[in-house]
Amino acid sequence: MKLSELAEKLGGVRTGAGDPEITGVAGIEEAEPGQLTFVANPKYTAEAKKTRASAVVVSPEFPEIDRPTLRVANPDLAFARAIELFYQPPAYPPGIHPRAEVHPSARIGRDAHIGAYAVIGENVVIGDRAVILPHVVLYPGVTVGHDFFAHAHAVVRENCRLGDHVILQNGAIVGSDGFGFARLEGGGWYKIAQSGPAILDDEVEIQANACVDRARVGQTHIGRGVKVDNLVQVGHGSMVGENSLLCSQTGLAGSTEVGRNVILAGQVGVAGHCRIGDNVIATAQAGLHGDIPAGSMLSGSPGFDNRQWLRVTAIMPRLPELIRQLQRLVRKMEKLEAREGSEAHPN
Repeated sequence: MKLSELAEKLGGVRTGAGDPEITGVAGIEEAEPGQLTFVANPKYTAEAKKTRASAVVVSPEFPEIDRPTLRVANPDLAFARAIELFYQPPAYPPGIHPRAEVHPSARIGRDAHIGAYAVIGENVVIGDRAVILPHVVLYPGVTVGHDFFAHAHAVVRENCRLGDHVILQNGAIVGSDGFGFARLEGGGWYKIAQSGPAILDDEVEIQANACVDRARVGQTHIGRGVKVDNLVQVGHGSMVGENSLLCSQTGLAGSTEVGRNVILAGQVGVAGHCRIGDNVIATAQAGLHGDIPAGSMLSGSPGFDNRQWLRVTAIMPRLPELIRQLQRLVRKMEKLEAREGSEAHPN
């Protein structure tokens, strides 16, 4: 495909000499002649100048380089779409594999693909064009919408409801029991039934080995467009607002409320029964507790304002020397005060 054709498909402007043939895509360091790469940040201009790629996707203001460029407002998104033009994922033709277990009461939509050893429980409802790969289990009473895609070993527990265009990666668990136990007199724990389902709205993706627990009562609710990374734990009764990102190893304790367009970076921990406002960003390994105002950016554990955290972390390596300076200053002040006292009260 010529770069000029790519420009039309991706809505970009071709600049630089030549119209090379593009046969694939690659990262900027690995790219070879014939491939397309991208740079989203001008600070990587040096790498763009050294790349062997035949063309580079860049932003409109990116400096000129000695090879053809495709200039678009969002290079990251354009490159993602370019990948789709060259990468063809496996095709899954409609049909139910003879070794799948599908309960007679289940309702399967048009053009669905159900793989070997998948288990579809009683009264399950599956929308059109679903792809359910081997060893996926949908418990009784589950409802999933159109264009559902479940990779091998994903599990959806009883009575959970999933919207359209939901993706479950390998080992994702939706609706597992919440961590609920009541202390018994004399010691031990009594398991509390987790009766409320997990609800996933349209366009949610749950990635590998992440867990969205069901609720004790009520529901656990994941809003439209939310993306949940690998190894994330969403506690029972939590609510996550539209288009939020929960990055790898983030953990939400029970009954956490996360607003819209929130980004919780890797290993963020959130205490239960707190409200995180819209557009909050928590940097990696932040520990959040209490209610967080909308638009905040927090770091550290316990988490506090990111700008203040940056100042604090910059000072920390200097603390021993600052303490020594303070001690010297205190001793100097004590000597000065003692001298002034002796001068005021001579013998």
